[in-house]
Amino acid sequence: MDIFLILWRLPRTGFILGRAGVLGHLAKIDMLPDWFCLLLLVLNFLIAGRRSRKDAGQALCEALQALGPGFIKFGQALATRADLIGPELAGGLVQLQDRLPPFSGKRAIKIIEDSSQRPLSELFTSFDEEAIAAASIAQVHKASLADGRVVAVKILRPGIAKLMRRDVRFFRAMARLAEAVAPGLRRLKLVTAVQQFEQISDIELDLRMEAAAGTRLQENMANDKGIRIPHIDLERTNSHMLVIEWIEGIRIDDVEALQAAGHDIAKITEAAATSFFNQVFRDGYFHADMHPGNIFVTADGLLVPIDFGIMGQLDFADRLFLARLLDAILKRNYDEVARLHYDAGMLDDSVSLAAFSQSLRAVADPVLGKALGDISLGLVLGQILQISARFDISVQPQFNLLQKTMMMAEGVARSLNPSADMWAFARPLASDWISSEDNIRAQIDRVLSDFRQLYLKLPQILEKLDIAPPPPPPAPKWPYLIAAISVLIALYSTLPVH
Repeated sequence: MDIFLILWRLPRTGFILGRAGVLGHLAKIDMLPDWFCLLLLVLNFLIAGRRSRKDAGQALCEALQALGPGFIKFGQALATRADLIGPELAGGLVQLQDRLPPFSGKRAIKIIEDSSQRPLSELFTSFDEEAIAAASIAQVHKASLADGRVVAVKILRPGIAKLMRRDVRFFRAMARLAEAVAPGLRRLKLVTAVQQFEQISDIELDLRMEAAAGTRLQENMANDKGIRIPHIDLERTNSHMLVIEWIEGIRIDDVEALQAAGHDIAKITEAAATSFFNQVFRDGYFHADMHPGNIFVTADGLLVPIDFGIMGQLDFADRLFLARLLDAILKRNYDEVARLHYDAGMLDDSVSLAAFSQSLRAVADPVLGKALGDISLGLVLGQILQISARFDISVQPQFNLLQKTMMMAEGVARSLNPSADMWAFARPLASDWISSEDNIRAQIDRVLSDFRQLYLKLPQILEKLDIAPPPPPPAPKWPYLIAAISVLIALYSTLPVH
C-alpha cells in the first residue's frame, strides 16, 4: 500500500521541490549515501528552475506552501530537525508562514451552526463574515457575545482532517523509505518524528483539545507576573470551533510601536524569558508555537500568548536533565556536560568523554556571555549537531518541540532586544530551580531513610515492649512502598500550587 502511495505522490512532490532548488540543498546532507546525493544533484540540475532561490530555507518554504496544508505543517515540524536537513534549511523553516486564502464567510457560518447545533444568532450578537486570519488548519473571525465581550472565533477548514490523514500516510511511507535507502538515518528516528507530527496534528484538528491546552496553561501561570492567558469560552467551543477572548495589543516584535506606546523593552524581555523558563522547567508544559504573531503586549504591559494548538510537554527526569545541562554549560563545566550525556544513556561506552567535553568547549565557549545580536542559535545548533553525529549520539525525540520553540524564542528576543544577554537571564533561573528540586529530593530521601530505619528496628522495639512480633514475610517490600507514597503525598501537599 505504501509503495503505491509513494509512486503516486512522489513524482509531483519531487518536481515541486526540484523546481524550487531544494534537491540540491538536500544533497549536502552528510548522512545520505554518495550515490543518492549524486542522484539528487543530477535531478536538481535537470529540474531546478532558473528562478530557484539560492536561499535554501526560503526555497523550501515556497515549495511546501505550493504542496498544501499538510506540507506546511510538516515543514514547521521539520524546523526542529536541523540534524536531518541541516541548520540552513531548518533556520529558514522557522519562518515558514502558515497562510492560505480564506474560505467564505457563509461556509464558516454553516460550520458553526452544524457543529454547535444552534443558529448563529443564539451564539453571537455580531459576527464578521470576513476572516481576519487564515492558516492551513483553520481561520479566525471576530464576533461579539450578548454580554458585550468581543471574541475571536477559530473555525476548522472544511475537509482538513481528510487531507491531513492523507499527507501523514505519505510522510510515514517516505520516512520508512529514507531509512531503508540510508540506514545511517535510523539514528535520527524519522518514523518516530512522523508519529509525533501525527499526534500534534490530531490535537490541532480537535479544537476542544486546544481549549483544554489553553486552560491548563492558564492554571499553571495564574500567579505569574507580566503574563496572562486569554479567557476561553468552553461553553461555546466544540471540536470544529474555538471561542476565545479577543486580544487588543501590539505584536511582540513591533519594537517601534512598543516604544511609542511607552513600554519598557527590557522589562518585556525579562518577562518573556522568565515565562519561557517557568513553562519548560517548572511546569513541564510549554507553548510550542511562539512565533511573533502569537504573542501580544497589551496596554498594561502584559504578555499575552494566543493559539494553543501546539504544546510541548517534558517529564520531570527530562526537565532535571536539561536544567543540570544548562547549569553545567553556564558554569563552563564541560566535563559535567559530557558526564550528563553519558549517564542519560546518550553516549556509548566506547566514546571518550574527554574528547566529547573538548568538542563542546570549542562550540560553547565562543558564545557564552555574548548578546543575542552577536550570536546565532541556528549556527551554534548546527555545530552541536555535527558533534552529535561525530559521537553517534542518539536523537531524543521528546526534545524536538523544545528545540523548535527555542529557535523561535531566540528570533523573537533578538528582534525585541538584541543587546540582551540570554545567559544572564538563564543562569539564576537554572540554579534556583535545580537547588529547589534537589532540596525536595533530599528531603524525600532522608524521610524514606528514616522510615526504613524505623522498620528495621521495629522488632527490637516490640520485643522490649514484650509484644511478640508476627513472623516477617519473605523479602518484604510493600511497607517501603506505602511509606514512600505517604511521604510523597505529605511533601507535595506542602508545596506551592502553580
